Amino acid sequence: MRWPTSFLTRNLPIIGGDHSLSRFPQGRNPTVRMFARYAGSALVATVLIVLALAPYASSLVEQWSRHDVELRSRLIFNSVRHSLTELLAANDKAGIEDLFARVENDDRVLGLGFCVDPGVLRFQTKLLPSTFSCKKAARSETASFSSLTDEGAHLIAATFPIAVRNTKGHLVILHDLSFATKRSAEARTFLTAALVGIVLVATLLATLAALAVVKRWMIGLRESLSSAALGRNLEEMTSRLGPIGEELRLALRKMDLNRVAPVDTERTDWTAETIREVMNGELANAQVIVVSNREPYIHNREADGIKLQIPASGLVSALEPVTRACGGTWIAHGSGSADHETADSQGRIRVPPDNPGYTLRRVWISEQEQEGYYYSLANEGLWPLCHIAFVRPTFRAADWDTYRAINERFAKAVVDEATTDSPIVLVQDYHFALLPRMVRERLPKATIITFWHIPWPNSETFSIFPWKEEIVQGLLGSSIVGFHTQFHCNNFIETADRFIESRIDREHASITLSGRETFIRPYPISIEWPPAALGGQKPVAECRSAVRERLGIPAETHLAVGIERFDYTKGILDRMLAIDALLTAHPEWKGRFVFVQAAAPTRSKLPAYAALQAEAQRLAAEINDRHGVNGVAPVRLVIRHHDPTEVFELFRAADVCIVSSLHDGMNLVAKEFVASRDDEQGVLALSTFAGASRELSEALMVNPYDPHSMAVAIERALTMPRAEQRERMRLMRDLIRSRNVYRWAGQMLLDASRLRKKQYVLEIAALHQKGGKGRS
Repeated sequence: MRWPTSFLTRNLPIIGGDHSLSRFPQGRNPTVRMFARYAGSALVATVLIVLALAPYASSLVEQWSRHDVELRSRLIFNSVRHSLTELLAANDKAGIEDLFARVENDDRVLGLGFCVDPGVLRFQTKLLPSTFSCKKAARSETASFSSLTDEGAHLIAATFPIAVRNTKGHLVILHDLSFATKRSAEARTFLTAALVGIVLVATLLATLAALAVVKRWMIGLRESLSSAALGRNLEEMTSRLGPIGEELRLALRKMDLNRVAPVDTERTDWTAETIREVMNGELANAQVIVVSNREPYIHNREADGIKLQIPASGLVSALEPVTRACGGTWIAHGSGSADHETADSQGRIRVPPDNPGYTLRRVWISEQEQEGYYYSLANEGLWPLCHIAFVRPTFRAADWDTYRAINERFAKAVVDEATTDSPIVLVQDYHFALLPRMVRERLPKATIITFWHIPWPNSETFSIFPWKEEIVQGLLGSSIVGFHTQFHCNNFIETADRFIESRIDREHASITLSGRETFIRPYPISIEWPPAALGGQKPVAECRSAVRERLGIPAETHLAVGIERFDYTKGILDRMLAIDALLTAHPEWKGRFVFVQAAAPTRSKLPAYAALQAEAQRLAAEINDRHGVNGVAPVRLVIRHHDPTEVFELFRAADVCIVSSLHDGMNLVAKEFVASRDDEQGVLALSTFAGASRELSEALMVNPYDPHSMAVAIERALTMPRAEQRERMRLMRDLIRSRNVYRWAGQMLLDASRLRKKQYVLEIAALHQKGGKGRS
């Protein structure tokens, strides 16, 4: 995949445009910054060196000074010894005092004295300190030197033995060492000035050399990256970079900037093999981790042993084939009663059981935690809030604490399963709004794509959520946040703009929080093509006969179906009211038309869901009492789980599929119905409030809040000519074939690849910019 030069110059301004490094914002000239950095470091080092050397320098100066004093003392003694001996022999006191006075004129000599045994001072000069005592000066048979202190002054006494006839004594020459202290201070000053001067000159020369190297590297780096973008040979272009040239060539080869062919997301042959090609070509060696609440394979213990259940979930049907194609890891709540038994000690199990292709990592959640995290905060709070389904959301602080704790637990599982510091993490749905930020804090280099499977309401509606700031900030830990439609993307951007301090780039649909940019993108989810459940299905005619026979419906009866979970957002009651309105307005359909509602019980612990199921059963009984004729009940309510094979058989047997969601992010039931009809017959009645209506425009659009208009649409569907059915079905099938689940996953993986390549180039540029400054 080639990147245009504009990408490089836009995202790497330091290596784009003019080669001159002087083109920096005012006040941030690199020469000044570099010199200041080197000079500052050098001055600190100089201070430390001076502090370390100062004691040694002072000691050395003092030693030199002492040696000088000792030498001077010997010279003085040698010059006066003969005269002093004669004067002592003659006991010439005046002559001795005159001799001592002449010697005392030396600036360095403080005073002289002559001590006789036992330590009596016989002769002395006028300047000899009164506190001086012969006992303080060391005396021996040879010359000796001793240090004295007088009123804080440092002195040195030199004593020389003299013997004359019957007189034995010592000549004492007292020196003041204050000049040595001055010498020491002067030496330290000179040492400091010399070191500072040397360091500053060396720093200036090193800075100029480093600047020249950095400039050469930046020029070479820019030309190398531009060559990569234009598909040129990198060998010659990177040779001028010296030692870093080979490193850069390896990095660019790793990214395959000049050799990987572009992938067209609009291609019509997105398959599992295409996903593998994307992984091998664009994301070679990248680890993919999927995180969701619902697991793709559930093991339950029943009376006759452990049974495997594949849940009827749009999320599972969308992501399971993708994870299988990528060979990644799926982290989910282990909810089955036999999940512990079938997994290893770490909660891992290879799936699918018949042909293992990836690892399922189960995370354990207690019943109490499930109440707070899943049933309460997620499904009594976020679910009705985001669907605007006229069911009052419930918020409890304790549930929020549990929700946050479970998000932390899953974040730890992601880190445990990560085999690299930069995995691709695909976070699924509203159960894990806090997870992206938690993973980001632990794995800063991870590429995190969060897909929000339900609608995102407008900012006014979302404002009632007590912890709205934490939810938005948690999601912005992602590299990309995906929604089904652009409308939901816009709502999220408006919410972030209103409630958190961030920078919004509406042109590029991104939000920057704390210096990290998150892109907001629409990824309309879809289904596997061809659907696995379609394999092994009987012809449509046989499916029609089998279903009618199993349900006790006359062979020629027209059949409409609705298939989903028992959820108040799906409009189950509304479509039943539309059936009642149809049969009231057109009694000729009585006995000739049956509506089958297959509904799997879900979240039955929550009062709103239990009430919905009870109300549906009551309403079905009323309609059947009112419109049933000849033993044909117009509404058949089948409350149980249906596996994918049963679902597709119902689709193929039906004349009409009714999807009347009150509010839905996408609704994959609509796409599954279209995919099931390889006979190109049947009519889809689709709510305008389902995300699928943005794509499947050939369906009959219905307003679930208006049972009468919906009844008109159902009657039109029942009487639509086969040729019109075929034209509508062909267009919808072509769209789903090209925009299947592999394309949905492929878009996210390709966007992940682009982000990783962009980040990789930026890291290389930053690394070598830093290296150019610090390694010269």
